[in-house]
Amino acid sequence: MYRVLLFLILGLDSSVLLYQISTLSISSHEISILYGDFSFLQLIIQSSLSIFEDRDYGLRIPMILLHISSVLLLYNVSREYLKDKRNRIWLVIIFILLPGVISSALIIDNAGLIMFSLLLFANIYTYFEKKYVYLTLLVLSIIDGGLIYLFLSLIFYSLHIKDKSFFIYNTVLFIFSFSFYGIKTGGAPAGYLLDTIGLYSAVLSPIIFIYIFYVLYKRYFTKEIDVIWFISSIPLVFSLLISLRQKIYIEEFAPYIIMALLPSAQTFYSSYRVRLNIFRNRYKMIFRLSFIFLTLNFLIIIFNKEIYLYIDKPKKNFAYKMHIAKELALNLKNNNINCVKTDNEMAKRLEFYSISKCDKNILKKDKTKNFKNSNVTISYRDRIIYGAIVTKTDIK
Repeated sequence: MYRVLLFLILGLDSSVLLYQISTLSISSHEISILYGDFSFLQLIIQSSLSIFEDRDYGLRIPMILLHISSVLLLYNVSREYLKDKRNRIWLVIIFILLPGVISSALIIDNAGLIMFSLLLFANIYTYFEKKYVYLTLLVLSIIDGGLIYLFLSLIFYSLHIKDKSFFIYNTVLFIFSFSFYGIKTGGAPAGYLLDTIGLYSAVLSPIIFIYIFYVLYKRYFTKEIDVIWFISSIPLVFSLLISLRQKIYIEEFAPYIIMALLPSAQTFYSSYRVRLNIFRNRYKMIFRLSFIFLTLNFLIIIFNKEIYLYIDKPKKNFAYKMHIAKELALNLKNNNINCVKTDNEMAKRLEFYSISKCDKNILKKDKTKNFKNSNVTISYRDRIIYGAIVTKTDIK
């Protein structure tokens, strides 16, 4: 019964994500990953693009597959934390509804790949012999630089369990990863601690982030610490320390914190179960509020285009950078325009949709508020959110 329910949830989740593909355009950040420095993620996406005729589906199907695989891996490893299958299903639902998880299932970024890798490692470590753990870690050291924090966490974990060979192995992998990939930070030297906490709250939702932080803190003092605790807590502490001075890339740290859902769910259920019914109301309230906020966040993300109806400036929409390019390219093609000269950022996005660069058609964004001068406009829900002026030159 619960297995059937799990696949029904995955089916619904997949359907929503597949629908979302048609509503999104490639962003500048995704362009930089797709055509920038070589990476394993870039290889996956480019391979997918060579298979799928529809470029939007070819772009995002790999991220959805990684997401679905992550859900299955989470459900499998959760057996070690939640014996009741019903609670495991609830954990899967919470995981799917997390804003950061929804984003990583659609946006081309290393967050989805890191999430999958961490859950794969957790399963291998829990259910397989140690030689497979070593082999998995070796492969992961090559896949993505964001997994450097996994090796850092396992260094501390190996010290905790007093495993000398595991310590040496992870130290070597950490040094290799650091030498090859480094640690990415950005922004001018300044204090970004509050920004980082705000980002974690946005990725996880405020209530869940606070509860995860509480569980990790509590387990440290009660000595209920395992490999997942280290994988979650070490990157969290490290990110907070870095953010005192530099801006961090939240997409590289968020998957580690999301792993803390496993011990957090176990702690929540254990605390709930040992109390009499009359003392369980507080836990019910926390769960209901969390679920309500997650559901609202989910709906806002899925129906993000509706936001344009309620804001003055289209750029205030958090999804603005994922819009416009596809519709603009289609609009230009309908007007028999297959090449334009425009700003570098939009030019690269349009090129993905087969609008090449040239000097005979100049496309300039209409920066006026009412777009009265625009001869090309993009509308969502009958609201014009982008206007541009296309002029032809006499270049022959």
